[in-house]
Amino acid sequence: MGSFSIWHWLIVLVIVMVVFGTKKLGNMGSDLGKAVKGFKDGVKGEEEDKDKPVAKDQTIIDVQAKDKEKSGS
Repeated sequence: MGSFSIWHWLIVLVIVMVVFGTKKLGNMGSDLGKAVKGFKDGVKGEEEDKDKPVAKDQTIIDVQAKDKEKSGS
């Protein structure tokens, strides 16, 4: 049982196209591309945020500490 030949992959591709249709496959491909691009942008943005210093007028608020002050604990 070796690897599949090109003919096996072509038959699988034709069956997938018949079952799902080319329009649905195109939509799934574009959705996957958008998801990958969004992930890359998110990772890139996160790295840029780490490198960026905090401006003087920005304050960092510890939400958990603020919640503790409200509850009186």
